[in-house]
Amino acid sequence: MTKPVEWDAETYHRVAHNQEEWGREVVARLDLGGDEAVLDAGCGSGRVTRLLAERLPRGRVIGVDGSSAMIEQAQSNLSEFGDRIELLVADLTEFELGEPVDAAFSNATFHWIADHDKLFGRLAGALRPGGVLEAQCGGEGNVVEWTRAVQAIAGAERFAPYFRGMGDPWNFASVGDTEMRLARAGFEVERVWLEKRTYEPPDPREYVRTVGLSRHLDALPPELHDEFVDAVLGSMLRPLRLEYVRLNISARRTG
Repeated sequence: MTKPVEWDAETYHRVAHNQEEWGREVVARLDLGGDEAVLDAGCGSGRVTRLLAERLPRGRVIGVDGSSAMIEQAQSNLSEFGDRIELLVADLTEFELGEPVDAAFSNATFHWIADHDKLFGRLAGALRPGGVLEAQCGGEGNVVEWTRAVQAIAGAERFAPYFRGMGDPWNFASVGDTEMRLARAGFEVERVWLEKRTYEPPDPREYVRTVGLSRHLDALPPELHDEFVDAVLGSMLRPLRLEYVRLNISARRTG
């Protein structure tokens, strides 16, 4: 199990406009009648959890996230939904639900999880037979220039000692590997595909500090945070353009 990172949840909620925009499209892929129970796997600060709840006037959402700061932020942001939304702090490869859900949704989360076999197995276990999974995350080829810049700065003499043994925090999986892992976990794969997106954050420093560098900053002492962020941004072209590749998953639990 990877050590959980406590995100800057308040800032994330403020700056993650693209995550909500792209997540809205994934929510739209769910065929919902309005009375289902839906798992939001990696609910973060609750921006997209709200969209799910709005589509479930007679149902409920169970939001799970490994960051207690994110769950606290989501609780504050979603309080008007009452018991229609349940929020849990748990690792997505280990969480347990009291009863199976009808659908599982995830946005911008799976690429932070190293073991996708274990992840998909846990998601399959949380779904009723025939339950659907609709998800999107970073996929093969995601933000290539960004990851190269981060890796180069992390290898610099001043920072390298803090990252020994850490490895890359991202798991940008391919379509083929994802299809095989889903099948092994007990899913019938309907479609897995990649799509490219470009995003220019309005406030590059705040965005990358919160959305892209949380794992790296968690490994550094606070006095080096600003220096690391400055070094990464300084090595990138301006204006900052992040070339995303999103891995989309549509699958159904067999059985």
